[in-house]
Amino acid sequence: MTHTRMQTASTKRWLRRGAAAVALAAVLGGIAAPAALAAPTTPAAASHGTAARGTLLSVTPVGSLDRAGVAAYLSGLGMDAGTVRYGITAYRLTYATVDPQGRPTTATGLFVLPQGGPHRLDLVSDTHGTTTHRNAAPSGGAGYNRFTPYLHAASGRAVAAPDYLGLGGGPGFHPYMDTASSVTASVDMLRAARTAGDRLGRPVTRDVYATGFSQGGQVAMALGRELSRPGSGFRLRALAPMAGPYDLTGSEIPGITDGRVAPRTAVFYLTYALTAQNRLHPLYKDPAEVFRAPYAQAVESLFDGSHHEEEIVAALPATPQELLTPEWYENIRAPHGELLDFLKANDDACDWKPVVPVRLYTGAADTDVPIANTRACAADLARHGVRARVVDQGPDADHFTTAIRSAPQVARWFDSV
Repeated sequence: MTHTRMQTASTKRWLRRGAAAVALAAVLGGIAAPAALAAPTTPAAASHGTAARGTLLSVTPVGSLDRAGVAAYLSGLGMDAGTVRYGITAYRLTYATVDPQGRPTTATGLFVLPQGGPHRLDLVSDTHGTTTHRNAAPSGGAGYNRFTPYLHAASGRAVAAPDYLGLGGGPGFHPYMDTASSVTASVDMLRAARTAGDRLGRPVTRDVYATGFSQGGQVAMALGRELSRPGSGFRLRALAPMAGPYDLTGSEIPGITDGRVAPRTAVFYLTYALTAQNRLHPLYKDPAEVFRAPYAQAVESLFDGSHHEEEIVAALPATPQELLTPEWYENIRAPHGELLDFLKANDDACDWKPVVPVRLYTGAADTDVPIANTRACAADLARHGVRARVVDQGPDADHFTTAIRSAPQVARWFDSV
């Protein structure tokens, strides 16, 4: 999950810096697409047919920064750029995958290579946080979801950053908070990245270092479990998720009604999750069963992939009580039925036994994903005999501050593993 961008002055400052950094990247990042690689695939024209999961369909260059450019980009976000050793080159990959029902579809993602370093590269899987506009996904470049892929590539590894389903150049709606499909899209992105690395003359190893922020932190934990299964084709080396909503039933949902999640943030997340999940599960037949007027008429169209968070927040009320009908507010207070089933199905990302080092990054002032989520994840891992180090970025660390402080620490830790 990510912040609604309207919560705190520090977040607004972060976003202004982010916009400046994105502008800088646009100025510095234009590169000509080599003819052999420049056949972009649009969602409507994707010819995936019966292509195997992870089959690479196209590679399109989308940006390039030299070392100084990367350092300026990260520093513009207030981030420690001390791990930057190389410039980077970024590509959009289009690849075959499956939708939540297992049917063939396509997805896109950002593949980033360092300009230098070893010929054969280890691979970072970097899964992004909540975004609503499809072009704000990593390969779209219209938001701030490139800063961690650029950071890790500039540190000397290849990076695979999936857009997830329905974002970037993928068709359809994004199945928000459907962890299983985010994991399949992430695994298939790794497969496509290996093919792309070979094609681009920078082969990647089977070693994967998994990280992610917010929604992507939860996805990273679940992805780690998938990569650890026999026959995955990959070798998980380390797990470093940041500020993930790992504990929906015990921490995140209770935080919405007890004040630990800021009210406007809660409204944003609830509306996104309920409308997205209703496309997968029968939560409601009519939005008016869940949402009060006049919001019931607008909620589903707000999350069609063409609206940015600012637009959505401006169209929604300030509190969950103003958003939800009395029956559904009580359902959030004490989940039951289909809602509880959805929460439980996405609540086990930490309920397994990693055999690799794990660090969990969090912030005590996070009012998007309260720190209780990370503590619950650590407790789940401890029940399996895994002692994960919890890295608390301090009493002033809100959601984005946690990411800004944690990501360079993750890069350094990956160097040491």
